[in-house]
Amino acid sequence: MKLRSVHALLTSASLALVLGAAPALANKPCIGASLPITGPTAWAADSIRMGAEVAIAEINAKGGVLGQRLSFVAYDDAGQPPRGVDNARRIAESDGCIAMFGGWHSGVALAVVEPVHDARIPYIAVISAGTRITENDRKPNYMFRVSMFDRWQALALVRKSKEVTKTGNIGVLYEDTGWGQGAVPDLKASASAESAKIVGFEVFKWDDRDMTAQLIRLRDAKVDTIILYSRDLEANQILRSMQRINYSARIVSAWGNTGTLGELAGPLANGMIVLQTFTWAGDLRPQQKRVLDSIMSRYKLKSPDDIKHGSGAANAYDAVYILAEAIRTAGAYDRTRVRDALYKVTHEGIVQRYAPAFTPERHNAILPENYVWTAWHNGRILPIAQTPYGK
Repeated sequence: MKLRSVHALLTSASLALVLGAAPALANKPCIGASLPITGPTAWAADSIRMGAEVAIAEINAKGGVLGQRLSFVAYDDAGQPPRGVDNARRIAESDGCIAMFGGWHSGVALAVVEPVHDARIPYIAVISAGTRITENDRKPNYMFRVSMFDRWQALALVRKSKEVTKTGNIGVLYEDTGWGQGAVPDLKASASAESAKIVGFEVFKWDDRDMTAQLIRLRDAKVDTIILYSRDLEANQILRSMQRINYSARIVSAWGNTGTLGELAGPLANGMIVLQTFTWAGDLRPQQKRVLDSIMSRYKLKSPDDIKHGSGAANAYDAVYILAEAIRTAGAYDRTRVRDALYKVTHEGIVQRYAPAFTPERHNAILPENYVWTAWHNGRILPIAQTPYGK
């Protein structure tokens, strides 16, 4: 009788695997993350870690989730998609984490869509914004985002560019990555919807040091406002190339340029407008101020400016709480149940109120009405109203 029971169990398990059903396994109370811990955007990984670890410390101080203490395990992808894939498999299989967070680079996030769905592990992007990360045609879809969403970002950038341009001629400069290339169709659709005139698209690669050729073509097209998708390293080179050819244009940037641009470019960065989901500068609500004080104390920071990607830290903080509530709602450390519970979470975050955080049709939690405009001024990135460029 016992042998028959064992045989029946093995047969059922084998059949489940053949049919593609995931076996019911208990996952561990850890959040894995693939981040650019090394490389030119390491400051973004630092920002994510700050927000996530402070939220986890708060939750654990109150007893954890379902009686378990959460932990945060981060692996370095250095912005390279193949390393992100390896990290995703390690987090899902070796570590057995309940969920995974994604870092700065949309190219890495796009690369992990397959291993995430193979493992059926909920993934939450907390910085990467590429549209196809969450709109990936997977059903069920395990990719979620508490971050900027490029389709909405593109529309906001087009509207702001149309507002500030004087000639009506708008140009686009974008990096040759999954993020930059993915933004182009969103920008074209937004320009069409807003009757905005984009007269040139120019592309560049990471580590390009001379953008003169691209900028001359935009200048010859009489572009006076440039929409920019780049890291701060390339933005610095763009600004220096503009200075060399005596070309003055307003730059309205996606949120890649929030970190060290002021240090790299100095006064050349003044006036660059950057869209974000959150800023720690300016007036903060009590909850936001409390979190800022915790981050600064825990990491011995001297200024909010030391959080180089302020949006990333805030997004990660909120994402931890959303995930924790989903685990409570699911009643177990079970990935499928937690994924389904993400649709039921309501949470008062520091970025916005999430009510609910997600729906089956919307896997992007931060709504565009909560995006904020900032600008570089004298080495700092500030709410645009606090600079001379918000008038």
